[in-house]
Amino acid sequence: MTEIKDKSLETFFTELASKAPTPGGGSAAAVMGAQSAALTSMVCNLTIGKPKFAEVEADMQALLEKSEALRVKLTDMIKADVDVFNRLMATYGLPKETDEQKAVRSAAIQEALKEATEVPLTCALACREAIDLSRLAAEKGNPGVISDAGVAAMAGYGALKSAALNVYINAGSLKDRDFAEAKLAALESLLQGSEVAAEEIYRIVKTKL
Repeated sequence: MTEIKDKSLETFFTELASKAPTPGGGSAAAVMGAQSAALTSMVCNLTIGKPKFAEVEADMQALLEKSEALRVKLTDMIKADVDVFNRLMATYGLPKETDEQKAVRSAAIQEALKEATEVPLTCALACREAIDLSRLAAEKGNPGVISDAGVAAMAGYGALKSAALNVYINAGSLKDRDFAEAKLAALESLLQGSEVAAEEIYRIVKTKL
C-alpha cells in the first residue's frame, strides 16, 4: 500500500476532501509544517555557494541541515496522524456487551486518546521549530528569494495553530486530567509568543521586498 507521503498532491487533496475520516486536519497541519521547513531549505539552497553571500555560508549550511531534518520529521508525521486516528477509531469499535467488555473498551479508548494527544503535540513542537528556523532564513538569506522565508514563517504558524486544535480536542476527552493538563501546558508554552514571532519575521521580510 502506497504511503500517504508518496501519493500525488491531487490524490492527497482528493482524499482530504472526501468523506473518509483520514487524512484530516492533523495530516494537513503536518503538510503545512513540512512546507515551512522546505521553504527555509529553499532559501538556504539559493544562498549557499554564491560568492556575495560567503559571509553567511556557514550559517546557511547549518540551517539547511536543521530544516531538512525537520522537513523529514514533519513529512513522516502525515502518516503518524493517520495511524493514530485509525487506532483510536478501532477502539470505539470494540465490543461493549458486558461490563467487562465495556471496561476494556473504555481503557483502550483512553490509552488511544493519550497517543492521539501526543502526536499532534509533537507536530506542534516541530512546527514551532519551523517558525524559528525561518527567522534566520529571513535575516540572512538571499534577498532574491526572501519572500519564501516569509511564506515559511506563515506556513509554520498556521501549522502550529492547526496542530494545537488536535491537541485540544483529544485532551478534552481524557479522563486522566493530570496527563491532559500537562500536555495542554506544554502546548501553551509552544504557542506563547508564536504569533509575535511569525509577525516579526513577516515584517523583516516585507522590509526587504
